[in-house]
Amino acid sequence: MKPITFTSYLDYLPKLKLTHITVPAEIVDKVGGIGTRLMVSINGNESFHGGMVAKGEGTAYITVNKARQKKWDLNENEELTITIELDHSKYGVPVPEEFEALLEQEREGAKLFEQLAPSEQRYIINYVNGVKSSQKKIDRAILLINNLKTMPDKFDFRYLLGMPPRED
Repeated sequence: MKPITFTSYLDYLPKLKLTHITVPAEIVDKVGGIGTRLMVSINGNESFHGGMVAKGEGTAYITVNKARQKKWDLNENEELTITIELDHSKYGVPVPEEFEALLEQEREGAKLFEQLAPSEQRYIINYVNGVKSSQKKIDRAILLINNLKTMPDKFDFRYLLGMPPRED
């Protein structure tokens, strides 16, 4: 698929407390529908990994975090030029080399990681990538893989992070 460029705007969903761009229905259909992982560029800035979430009436939205809004000086209701193309990366997010190295050494952990849903894989990768220090990335990766190896049958984010279960 060739890159597709269209205009959109930043909008806020108060119920979800997130800012997003809207993808028109005809473009959602062209790129493969809701859930398709994309590389997204706004106003010619560097591309980022994103996914389309159903918004209604065939349209979708792609979340734009506060850091990108600030870095690129994006404002709500401002017309934006959006360019999207299919994301051909394995997980739909950049994988830190520290995490890749651990998966190469940890065969059992790697096997369990590959069995997770794509959204769960992205959560783990993003959590590892959420710190700048290489040592902290290694520490987080080890924690997550060790907890994944001892996790009960049902996937549990709190267990994965080493947190106690919620009290009901």
